[in-house]
This record gives sequence, structure tokens and C-alpha cells, in this order.
Amino acid sequence: MVVAIDGPAGAGKSTVARGLAEALGFTYLDSGAMYRAVALQSLRSGRPAAEEARALDTDLLTSADLRTPEVSEAASKVATDPAVRAALVERQRELINEGDWVAEGRDIGTVVAPDAAVKVFLTADPAERARRRAAEIGADPALVLRDQALRDEQDRTREHSPLKPAPGAIEVDTTGQSIPEVVECIVALVNEPR
Repeated sequence: MVVAIDGPAGAGKSTVARGLAEALGFTYLDSGAMYRAVALQSLRSGRPAAEEARALDTDLLTSADLRTPEVSEAASKVATDPAVRAALVERQRELINEGDWVAEGRDIGTVVAPDAAVKVFLTADPAERARRRAAEIGADPALVLRDQALRDEQDRTREHSPLKPAPGAIEVDTTGQSIPEVVECIVALVNEPR
């Protein structure tokens, strides 16, 4: 079974997906970390991101360097490259092909796993999303809000895999909710079709 969780930055995707995977006993797939790892490899090697995507070193998926501002900026750029997206979508599909997975990102339900048993699109108030991200990276919330607005626009309007709810996705607004509350809500959704 695959549970697809999509949504914009700061909506709680990673935290909720990790908690959900733990609650359900599923494996967790962080697709964003894959794009960050490609960006990091490309920055380190100087080779094109598409080459690095095809030769992704999955050991990098846990590197602390993935969350640096430099890598975050580079990941936003490599994520717009159709060749990178194609290579990573193929890898993600291979991973989730067997077993039970909670996969999160910005196009899991629309592109990577359109047949996922449960599709969720997390949202939250933009100011709350910016506060969460600012606390996570130790930045000024006003700057994060500005950068987030640009990123949201880029994600929504990109030609390949734009950020949008998948057909059949259930929208869950995480504004003012605790992580356990959101996880509990999604666990209920997962248990419905069983």
C-alpha cells in the first residue's frame, strides 16, 4: 500500500509522513531529500544534475548538508530539470513498487504514485508555514515568507509536475494542529479503505 502526501514547503509533509510511517509500520520515502542529494552531488562534483540523478548516492539522503541554504537553493533549480525529474521519478517508483510506503513530496500523488491507495494534500496558512520553516532553519520568518511565496509560485507554475492536489486527494489543513492530530487524521483515512 502506498500513502502519498503532497503539499507546499512548511505544510508539515516530512514530519507528518515520518510520524505516519511510524504509526502504520510503513517505510518512509522523502522525495525532497532525493532532489537535495542530487543538488549536493552536483555541487560537489561539478557535473550536470541529470548525470547525478541517474547515479544518485542514496547514502547522501541522511547527510546534514542536505539542509544548508546553498543546497536548498540548488535543489529548487535541479527540481525544474525534466531529466532530473524523470530519473528520480523512476527511482521513486522502483522503491515504492513493493511493500507499504508513506511517500511525501510535491508530486507523489500526481506523478510518482497516481494509483496510491490514499492521497493527501497538506496545506497550512502561509504565515504559519513560514514560521515553521524559519524555526527549522533558524531564519527570519519574514524572509522565509518572502522566499516561500516565490517558491510556491515556481512550484505551482512549473511546466513539469506542477504542485497541485492529485485527483482524489483529500486536503488536510494543518494550521493550528499538532503533528499527532494530523497523523491521527491520516491514519483514519488509511484505515477507511481497508
